[in-house]
Amino acid sequence: MEASSSLPMLAASSFLPPPQLLAPTCPRRAIPFVRVTAQTLEVPEAPKASRPSPRRSAVAEVKASPDPVAALNRFEDVLQTQDCNIILHHCGDTRRWDDLSKVFEWMQEREMTNAASYSSYFKYLGLSRDPARALQVYGAIQDRPMRVQVSVCNSVLGCLVKNGRFDSSFKLYDEMIREGLSPDPFTYSTLLSGCMKLKQGYAKAMGLINEMKSRGLQMDSVIYGTLLAIFASHNYCEEAEVYFQKMKDEGHSPNLFHYSSLLNAYSENADYGKAEMLMKDLRSSGLTPNKVMLTTLLKVYSKGGIFEKAKELLTELEASGFAQDEMPYCILIDGLVKGGKIEEAKVLFNEMKGKGVKSDGYAFSIMISALHRGGHHQESKQLAKEFETENASYDLVMLNTSLRTYCSTNDMESVMRMLKKMDELNISPDNITFNTLIRYFCNAKVYHLAYKTIEDMHTKGHQLNEELCSYVMVQLGKAGFPSEAFSVYNMLRYSKRTVRKSLHEKALGILVSAELLKDAYIVVKDNAELISPSSLEKFARSFMVSGNINLINDVMKALNRSGWRISQTSSMARAILGFVRPVLAPHKTVIASMDIFGRAIQRYIRKPDKKHLLLCLWTG
Repeated sequence: MEASSSLPMLAASSFLPPPQLLAPTCPRRAIPFVRVTAQTLEVPEAPKASRPSPRRSAVAEVKASPDPVAALNRFEDVLQTQDCNIILHHCGDTRRWDDLSKVFEWMQEREMTNAASYSSYFKYLGLSRDPARALQVYGAIQDRPMRVQVSVCNSVLGCLVKNGRFDSSFKLYDEMIREGLSPDPFTYSTLLSGCMKLKQGYAKAMGLINEMKSRGLQMDSVIYGTLLAIFASHNYCEEAEVYFQKMKDEGHSPNLFHYSSLLNAYSENADYGKAEMLMKDLRSSGLTPNKVMLTTLLKVYSKGGIFEKAKELLTELEASGFAQDEMPYCILIDGLVKGGKIEEAKVLFNEMKGKGVKSDGYAFSIMISALHRGGHHQESKQLAKEFETENASYDLVMLNTSLRTYCSTNDMESVMRMLKKMDELNISPDNITFNTLIRYFCNAKVYHLAYKTIEDMHTKGHQLNEELCSYVMVQLGKAGFPSEAFSVYNMLRYSKRTVRKSLHEKALGILVSAELLKDAYIVVKDNAELISPSSLEKFARSFMVSGNINLINDVMKALNRSGWRISQTSSMARAILGFVRPVLAPHKTVIASMDIFGRAIQRYIRKPDKKHLLLCLWTG
């Protein structure tokens, strides 16, 4: 067999040049003929550049148009759905969010949408932070196969998860399953990523994994990575170890993300022994730890109180160029502060500043708070002013920290400056801000400002601190502001929590002393069973003397419902009781004392036009 016959034939390939033609063998005499023939051949013209198709030209023109809808109308007869999808992608990639929705609506009106259209649109709605629009559009899909098309479902679920709408995403997923969705691994990966932020994220994640297995779907390295991150964020260290090993047993090679997630789990418990073993395993697998992993290891050492190793690692981070921002320093400074080594923390903080490391306020916040807690109020105030001088930008954490230290040193001017800065930077106060101010105003005995702060806090929907607000309520009452005290009581009473029983009695005492008896009656009517008999009697005596006469019977009924028993203490009371007992007995009218009852009758007798109320009182 000849050698040439054993060579395989090469298939034509677009990635390889065509084979060269072999020169023909011919006798010498044929050469002149060939040359002559070659001289008579015409040189072929270069191929003309092909014109772009009308569809391609239309797509390019719509992309470039400032009004894509008008351009789409001009080319409506030329464009097809896939062309419109290209335009939709262009609007999304260039962040033209208004044009994105206009183009999609234009496509919907002409029924030029497909699964790719919906998937792309939902993806870009996620990027533009508009999950409400995604839910609206998905809910309006009438075509059932389209509603359960897996790429469409994955895209809208991803939009919700990306924007923190975790509960909505799981609720919608359940609805999709009922309608016939067949989820794929990407569906589960999307939902699992939302479990990291859920309070019950671990249980939810395990439910999804079990469901995934029941459908015969296999976990890939992405899902393993997400699951490890969930375990770490919910402090399930042992489960993270089990699944890390399971992933390796199934043939998946861990990458830096997997190692980093498990290291995070160890950092929660400051398990530096296992953390060091994991780093050895990482290096033995040929991987090099990155900045994130080394910073996490620094966190493990700092939380575990292994400060010498932490300092060595910080030096390594500096040498590698991984300590150009403040975060590695903050981790160690925070660890030193919590370990009671505030002087060492101050030294490291000053070293960081000396090296010119830019601080966004986190390191300052740690040190100011540490000095404040340690009683070094003037030093913490000096540091707060230093940050204020060197930095124009603040975040809420730094503002709260500065506010707290200024309040502790009774620096009203600086407090007001911080509040003004908060307004200028459009930073919304949180519970810490409000409670800091309320305590400060109380200590300064400016209770009207404390009241205004509570009112603002309540209006903005924040949960009121009952103990603090109760104190303010009492002080307002003592300072001669009973109406404001009653307002604080109502804010606490109607908040979404159960208040202490003592709050009602405190409010009643303030109102009775201020002779705001109508408001006091409201407190008694709704909470009489929670108020002591002595306080009820004091209220009843005051009301019978000077309360609204038209409400006396209502007050009696409220006292009756409270179970307050008749006290037969005066001769007048006994005489009246003997006279009306046959009438009152069937109705079980319960009155606090016959002195009070007598006063009520006396007021009725002095008002002839109120005799019908006296009759009502007698008949219960």
